[in-house]
Amino acid sequence: MLNLIQTEFLKLRRNKLIWLMLLTAFIMPFFALFFVNKGVDPREYYRWSAFNFTSAIILPVILGVFSTMLMHEENQYNTLKQLWIIPISKMGYFFSKFFVVLVYSICFMLITFVASVMVSVLSGYVVFEWWSVFYLLKKCLEIGVISAFTMLPILAIVASQKGYILPICITLVYIFLFFIIEGIDMYIHPLSSMSVIIGRNNDIPRWPQGLNVPLAFLSICVWDIIAVFLANIALKKSEA
Repeated sequence: MLNLIQTEFLKLRRNKLIWLMLLTAFIMPFFALFFVNKGVDPREYYRWSAFNFTSAIILPVILGVFSTMLMHEENQYNTLKQLWIIPISKMGYFFSKFFVVLVYSICFMLITFVASVMVSVLSGYVVFEWWSVFYLLKKCLEIGVISAFTMLPILAIVASQKGYILPICITLVYIFLFFIIEGIDMYIHPLSSMSVIIGRNNDIPRWPQGLNVPLAFLSICVWDIIAVFLANIALKKSEA
């Protein structure tokens, strides 16, 4: 599996678009300035720059597109059939893809972290304080890790598709359903469950509070188990 992971990272070096997509991490740190006033509580600024639209829309879209790009070449040109001859473990192949998505998600949020600190301090909107920097770093790492797990169902769907359009459309629908379901039940959709987890300490201004964190973890785990099961079926079919 380590060889598969290494191969995946080597393949990424050839795709410039994947690196350009990381620049979208700068979107909300900049636009957050329009939603707050100077001297604002750093947590309020970070809510706009890293916790709100970034974790709910921008990062999921980026990870959905990234997952599609990871799988596209092998699905389109039937490279998978050649890989199964070697042979390669189907689950090892799938989890190597997931590990790359996980690392990419963490890198995205680390860029968001750096951009948020730099933009907020250099603009004079937030006073530099170490406690707030470490607070943001911790939250960004949490979002980076958990977001990868919330997008595992999308990676499983991508494993069964050969084109770009359908997986990306499903990603958009997946995110759209989050906004609808969140108001009904926070534990049905993985993205809303992630919101419960990252706000578990009640330390994010105007964030849902007093919710069931273990249930949120359970929801994400159930979705991921189903996703892995479906991915295994899809990869077995690709062998035929």
